[in-house]
Amino acid sequence: MSEVDGVKAINKVTFGQRLKAYKRSKLSFLLAVLVLLSAIITIGVLGYLIFYILIKGVPNLSPDLFSLTYTSENVSMIPAIINTLIMTILALLIAVPLGIFSAIYMVEYAKKGNKIVGVVSVTTETLAGIPSIVYGLFGMLFFVTYCHWKYSILAGAFTLSIMILPSIMRTTQEALLSVPDSFREGSYGLGAGKLRTVFRIVLPSAIPGILAGIILAIGRIVGETAALIFTAGTVPDIAKNLMSSGRTLAVHMYVLSGEGLHTDQAYATAVVLLVVVIIINGLSTLIAKKFTKA
Repeated sequence: MSEVDGVKAINKVTFGQRLKAYKRSKLSFLLAVLVLLSAIITIGVLGYLIFYILIKGVPNLSPDLFSLTYTSENVSMIPAIINTLIMTILALLIAVPLGIFSAIYMVEYAKKGNKIVGVVSVTTETLAGIPSIVYGLFGMLFFVTYCHWKYSILAGAFTLSIMILPSIMRTTQEALLSVPDSFREGSYGLGAGKLRTVFRIVLPSAIPGILAGIILAIGRIVGETAALIFTAGTVPDIAKNLMSSGRTLAVHMYVLSGEGLHTDQAYATAVVLLVVVIIINGLSTLIAKKFTKA
């Protein structure tokens, strides 16, 4: 056993030792029990939902669901999967640069105590808590009606980009604030300018936190229904261009369950949606780890 492993073994605290420490204070013991119960309940509910979806959906997976074209008989989800990928990429291309650059300005360039920064921070926190149906109504009134984009992938992507922009800004801002000032001071001391310091020192150090915000944004895009029904529409075919209507995977599942004629296929779609989200989160986590090691 190496010296490092020996130190870890010495400093390792067993569950029994922690329990004895908590018992010394009734409040600490009560809080520990509440935290443990909350964790058990959360994991239990999550596990129940996942197993319920898998039990209901896996037996209903069939080759017809993966046909290239949609018909009322096969209710294929392939067009919806393709539309989901297009929608996700387009929304991220719009929101990620705006969110990251806005956060860089607020943290690195704006003066401390700037009133504009305070207003923007309060606004982003407020927008992050607005229900998605409100974004959908705004997208329908502005992009679909006022801009004459009609029900289209472009209208849905712009609506989703507005929806995820506050969360990307806030997570990026917190990630930049978590970078120690000594990193910046060391860069300035070596003669680097502001722009080089931000993009060569600060941003690489904050990338794991930024990617965490992007992962959350992707999850919201993939699982969104209310906003897209009012902006992108529910056409089950692959969108021919950005001005064409098309449904995403979540909207596809909602429509199938709402019709009541293809409930089993809706559960199968939920399984595929679950797998897609897990794959995206897994890839994003791997990318974040690579950046962290670098």
